[in-house]
Amino acid sequence: AIDEYKPLDATTNPSLILAAAQMPAYQELVDDAVAYGKKLGGSEEEQIKNACDKLFVLFGAEILKRIPGRVSTEVDARLSFDKEGMIQRARRLIDLYKEAGIGKDRILIKLSSTWEGIQAGKVLEAEYGIHCNMTLLFSFAQAVACAEAGVTLISPFVGRILDWYVANGDKKSYEASEDPAFRCVTKIYNYYKKFGYKTIVMGASFRNTGEIKALTGCDYLTISPKLLAELSKEYVKLTPTLSVKEAQACELEKLHLDEKAFRWHHNEDQMAVEKLSDGIRKFAADAIKLERMLKERMFSAENGK
Repeated sequence: AIDEYKPLDATTNPSLILAAAQMPAYQELVDDAVAYGKKLGGSEEEQIKNACDKLFVLFGAEILKRIPGRVSTEVDARLSFDKEGMIQRARRLIDLYKEAGIGKDRILIKLSSTWEGIQAGKVLEAEYGIHCNMTLLFSFAQAVACAEAGVTLISPFVGRILDWYVANGDKKSYEASEDPAFRCVTKIYNYYKKFGYKTIVMGASFRNTGEIKALTGCDYLTISPKLLAELSKEYVKLTPTLSVKEAQACELEKLHLDEKAFRWHHNEDQMAVEKLSDGIRKFAADAIKLERMLKERMFSAENGK
């Protein structure tokens, strides 16, 4: 898909890596990760963790051979409330990329947009020059805190926002301009541009091409191969719905969020609270499945199976 659509950047997450690791085409990468974990030794748990990190980096390195820009690699979602744990894991991933001959300028480390994740991103950017992609972002409070932390990029999850409103409200479909996900991303984009924040807004998790076209003009969009295929068949002129000029004319008040204010504002958004915790649980579950798969590869032969 990357060879076909030639994107600038690409992203991975635990669910995508889990799916790819089960495909016959990528068994060599899995074998290399297993060998690496065993070579480093330590307890079973440490060997599996090292193999897992290596697998993420091996996939990232393969992707980087095919794109000119950056690849996003995710820190384990089970560390979402552990600031120091996320910092250590991010630095470890960057070290593994360095061993593979890849500089940190080509990597975005993905962190959950919890308060702890955002503060980990702040430290990684300021103290280590490690660029961060704040994922699982659903609320305006998360976006404001990310901007204040000076992270490189945020990924508001467009499709999942709409999913929640469809599941929990009376309306089952929305016009593009009334779509709560579109309105959420537009507000974030306008806020960043009005107040001169450098953080990139990258719409993510799209369910259909209509959502993508509604955000024409957004800094970046991350789009699945399936939706890129649909877009490639369309021949329509798109007019940007988001623009820096319009953003700067918006009536928006600048906020400052310390931890207490962040937690309160985020908590006021029921959709964001539910989707953030749900997203963390799902990514954690897939990380556990991936570890189980690696454990079987690494230790089942020794147990006489």
